Amino acid sequence: MTKNFTDLALAILRISISGMMLMHGIPKIERLFASPIEFGDPIGVGPTLSLILALIGEVVAPVLIIIGFKTKLAAIPVMITMFVAAFVVHLNDDFGTKEKALLYLVGFLVIFLAGPGKFALDNKK
Repeated sequence: MTKNFTDLALAILRISISGMMLMHGIPKIERLFASPIEFGDPIGVGPTLSLILALIGEVVAPVLIIIGFKTKLAAIPVMITMFVAAFVVHLNDDFGTKEKALLYLVGFLVIFLAGPGKFALDNKK
């Protein structure tokens, strides 16, 4: 007798990787209320907008992914944030420095491609 644990695996991936991403994003919330806002501007949109975009990718979207609401759509800003981290912010750094962003990028790409599984709000009717 074989059991299919795909939905459980997707829930574990969704919740764990998003929870870990929150640990990077939550400390950045404080920076939003600092004056002046000090944050990098890797894509040239200004430090305030860069911080807001990072918070969307590292806090708002992961919360949505944890609960499984609009999961595929929510994975997109996280992937963009991690792409920027790996290939813009850490462009000239060694692989070890880029590795964390790349691991997150791959994990959220899997979530985007596979979906949330059945243990998600996306599947409640």
